[in-house]
Amino acid sequence: MPQKYKFCFGPWNISEGADPYGPPTRPPQNFDWKLEAMRKLGFDAMMFHDDDVVPDIDSKSPEQIRREAKEVKKKLDDAGLVAEMVAPRLWFSPNTVDGAYTSNNSAHRQYAIDRSLRCLEIAKILGTDLIVLWLASEGTYMREAKSGRQSIERLVTAFDKLLAADKKARLAIEPKPNEPMDHAYLPTIGHALAVAQLTRDPKRVGCVIESAHAILAGLDPSDEIDFAMSFGKLWSLHLNDQNGLKFDQDKPFASANLRVAFNQVRALERNHYGRNGEFICFDVHPFRPTKPEHWLSHLENSRRTFLRLVEKSRSFDEKKAQTLIAEGDYQALDQLVLEHLLGR
Repeated sequence: MPQKYKFCFGPWNISEGADPYGPPTRPPQNFDWKLEAMRKLGFDAMMFHDDDVVPDIDSKSPEQIRREAKEVKKKLDDAGLVAEMVAPRLWFSPNTVDGAYTSNNSAHRQYAIDRSLRCLEIAKILGTDLIVLWLASEGTYMREAKSGRQSIERLVTAFDKLLAADKKARLAIEPKPNEPMDHAYLPTIGHALAVAQLTRDPKRVGCVIESAHAILAGLDPSDEIDFAMSFGKLWSLHLNDQNGLKFDQDKPFASANLRVAFNQVRALERNHYGRNGEFICFDVHPFRPTKPEHWLSHLENSRRTFLRLVEKSRSFDEKKAQTLIAEGDYQALDQLVLEHLLGR
């Protein structure tokens, strides 16, 4: 049977337009407004950072954290939505400017672990077992400042503590080669799945692929999808787009690379992504000049493009393609793909 897909995004994907060189261009909106926007768009789930659920989490007691998480869970239930994942936002704290799990300061490493343990509890209250670890600050600005081997050992130590604290939680590593750190210790899916084997429970350590992050690593996102799914370890997916090896742009899906997006969808289709309940997440942002009245278009357009590419994938002449492959006629195969995308 053809795969049916479920869709989600996070509160941060309705951004106000600020960048490192300029202020916001749209007024801020509260969580309830964003939740209602998701409901109106007909999405199925919401991604969360821990402080999306509990703002100012570091200043609150365990009792306050549990109470506020339960309030968010009720709002999700009332809207007919679910939580797809929760991620500890470790890169905003002054304790993590030189790394979180890999900091050279033992007190800062402990802070990162303690906050991640609180994230586990929030996820349990929201009803998800998926903890996404975007290791934003787990790298170095200069090679002499840290030992790469010691940093891997510190990462494994942190992962093991999380796995031991919740026997049902799954850790999904989201690799990125750079930004904000100059060089990351787990820059690709291959690195993420390799370090999973060093943990106390490798079966509960998988990955998240983001299209833009793969492109920034000089890789094709569809190859990363195939690779992760060969291991049964692609537990979430952040689709977006990227114009070359620049900063992380989070463009709408297929905005810059239609053929690359087509091949991502083909990889998802042939691997039956979603059959175990996984979501298609759009980690996209509106263009900075976007007016408030068009604020949600990037999300709606990304889903629309994805579904059109599902149609394109399913209507592609695979029999003709296999004949051309057998004949070694890659020029004709190339044109077959282009003509199909052009609607000929």
